[in-house]
Amino acid sequence: MNKIDLEGRKAVVTGGAQGIGRAIAERLLQSGASVALWDRDESLGNDAAGTLSERGRCIALAVDVTDHAAVEQVTKATIDRLGGLDILVCNAGIAGPSATVVDYPVEAWKSVVDIDLNGVFYCMRAVVPHMIAQNYGRICSTASIAGKEGNPNAAPYSAAKAAVIALTKSLGKELAGYDVAVNCITPAAAKTRIFDQISQQHIDYMLSKIPRGRFLKVEEAAAMVAWLVSQENSFTTGAAFDLSGGRATY
Repeated sequence: MNKIDLEGRKAVVTGGAQGIGRAIAERLLQSGASVALWDRDESLGNDAAGTLSERGRCIALAVDVTDHAAVEQVTKATIDRLGGLDILVCNAGIAGPSATVVDYPVEAWKSVVDIDLNGVFYCMRAVVPHMIAQNYGRICSTASIAGKEGNPNAAPYSAAKAAVIALTKSLGKELAGYDVAVNCITPAAAKTRIFDQISQQHIDYMLSKIPRGRFLKVEEAAAMVAWLVSQENSFTTGAAFDLSGGRATY
């Protein structure tokens, strides 16, 4: 494993208590960063922080990223407790049920978009002023290959992730005059608890689209993110980095 230099950096990982988020948090800790896990499941967050603290300084703060006022408050609390904030990884998300557009429950649509898109916006909105003030920051969001290609029976997820890609490009341009890099990753599916939310038929569909013939490993996503949020990534911004195992060639 290559060690990315994140010594002294303070990071936030949303949805950091499990899955890709937890793997990212662990990799950042191994690279020398202090990490705050933001997760709406307080118990799961505390358990994860307790285990990950063996790797470095890790704290957990309970927050619902769909509540913009709560995000503002937890941002201030994080800066107070960590002594700053240099890195934001917007990873929290849900898949929602598998259904066609005409059959998709309206409330489920709203829930997916609220977490997967609005939550990313609220976190960026809260953190960016601090990064501008210190003229340094790295932001990386977990989008999806679905945001590039659109998955059938997953319209709200696909739409929200496509919007995260566009939001990344917009914010990257807005902050290009500062030493703040804004990028996202577009992974294929990884075997995490998000699979519990979707049908086996949809899981099989996603696997069939991956030329490598397997699902993404969470450690592979963490490795890419670790570099994207490092000081070494000083030029690239507003970009989407592919993790689709060959599914997307653009």
